[in-house]
Amino acid sequence: MYRMIEAPRTALLAQLRRGTLEYCVLALLHSGERYGLDLVRQLSQVDGMMTGEGTVYPLLGRLRRDGLVATTWRESPSGPPRRYYHLTPTGQQALDAFATEWARFRDAVDHFLDAGGHHERHRR
Repeated sequence: MYRMIEAPRTALLAQLRRGTLEYCVLALLHSGERYGLDLVRQLSQVDGMMTGEGTVYPLLGRLRRDGLVATTWRESPSGPPRRYYHLTPTGQQALDAFATEWARFRDAVDHFLDAGGHHERHRR
């Protein structure tokens, strides 16, 4: 018999973030272009998304190399020029596909949590 061990909250959140962070970034860019530090701040404001520059900037580089985002440089009124990121058509398609699959996946997980009577006890 296998024995399941409860993971600490931080480890569980890290695992969930790993699979979804890039789509959260794409979703933020859906409403318009942003520079990297703005994305870090937006992500950090949401409970459970604690993330820093050391995570977001490499992710942005990969998204750019993969053609999901494009960049432009702009002068900043308060320092050096900033690189602004925006969605490409390919990035929008990836975000749309993720949104569809995420809804299906979320509903499936909720189904099992509800079936076990666990879901309602942990809603805020």
